[in-house]
Amino acid sequence: MEHALPASGQPTLSGTETAERRRTIWAGVRIELVSNGWMMIEAVVAITAGVLARSVLLTAFGLDSVLELVTGGVLLWRLLVEARGGSLARVERAENRAAWITGIGLTLLGVYVAALAILELATRAHTESSPVGVELAVVALILMPLLAWRKRRLAAWLGSAALRGDAACSITCAYMAAALLVGLALNALLGWWWADALAALTLLIWLVPEAREALAGARAGRGACACGDDNCQD
Repeated sequence: MEHALPASGQPTLSGTETAERRRTIWAGVRIELVSNGWMMIEAVVAITAGVLARSVLLTAFGLDSVLELVTGGVLLWRLLVEARGGSLARVERAENRAAWITGIGLTLLGVYVAALAILELATRAHTESSPVGVELAVVALILMPLLAWRKRRLAAWLGSAALRGDAACSITCAYMAAALLVGLALNALLGWWWADALAALTLLIWLVPEAREALAGARAGRGACACGDDNCQD
């Protein structure tokens, strides 16, 4: 059963329901700690490997992980505040700021990806193969759908739009990991130097809607609910 928060920001529940909600909130905190921990690893490994391999695709994947780490950190804070019985008013303001940061950051990231990928194709720049990048993409492709499934279940019980949005971000990350894996594999196995740039351009399929949704949420005064989730409102 879904227990959404009323306008006051505090749940109106019975004693048993309140205890169950608190347990579910702490489950949400734990899953966000796992998610944010992975995003940190993903960002460091992808950006480092991307720079070393001169891969626009891999570097962009890492930069997107940084942005998701920012919004994931805000969501973790929001869950911790409710778990400890605090007011959510200042967290809602922080969520809105995170939405602006994410939207602007994703817009700049989209411009970066498009410009560098086109330049790479125009100059026929050859990207080095990256076994580390391939391994990272494989792990992300397995892990992110599992995290998304768990977040969806917790969001449904809590009635949390922010957690639903974060689950959508996890699915988006899995799609991006698939594009990353294809691009890196084609370059490594077949020597298709252009695969990196082409796969990088396909990331715009997810980056553009993410940026649009985050900016729309920020303008509407909502939290950082991006990643194309149409139900990102409480």
